[in-house]
Amino acid sequence: MASEALRRVLSDTGDPDPRPLPDRVVELLCKVGAPPRLAAHLRLVHDVAWRIVRWVEREFPDLEFDAESVLFGAAVHDIGKAVHREELSGPGHAHELGGYELLCDHGVEAELARFACTHGTWSEPGLPLEDLVVCLADKIWKGARIPLLEDLVVDRLVLSAGGRERWAVFAALDDLLDDIAADADLRLAFQARHPVSVR
Repeated sequence: MASEALRRVLSDTGDPDPRPLPDRVVELLCKVGAPPRLAAHLRLVHDVAWRIVRWVEREFPDLEFDAESVLFGAAVHDIGKAVHREELSGPGHAHELGGYELLCDHGVEAELARFACTHGTWSEPGLPLEDLVVCLADKIWKGARIPLLEDLVVDRLVLSAGGRERWAVFAALDDLLDDIAADADLRLAFQARHPVSVR
């Protein structure tokens, strides 16, 4: 059952006014009684993922790329913190498998639930571009630049799209990430407005 604080964060239009989460995710967050801070974080990462997805679609129109799975993955990547609440304010990885299991238990297909596990494992070989984009969104929302992750995304785009010089793809992605990172303080303030827990 959704608390008033959770309902408030799901509809908050304050600066930076992140896009609403998909209805399926909102329903799930309400069902599991997600903490408001978690919902705020998921909205912010989903919003940043939307910006990256739109850039990929614009820059690489012929690329086979599952934008909808990226947006869903970004919207649920940390949902395991609804179960492992200690990881809302501290380190830990229990939420990754916990999130995958929670999603599967609520009828989410394993193909989509995987983002709960893969969002923290970007350095593992063979991750699809979609998973790397969710990882990237989960870092850049707060202004964190991870050169190795960004290089993986660039390499995957160059390999998948073909015909583009690596330096040009790197420069274009770098410009996008600089633009996103510039609003990190607004996003951090938005997340901080919402409580970690509700008594």
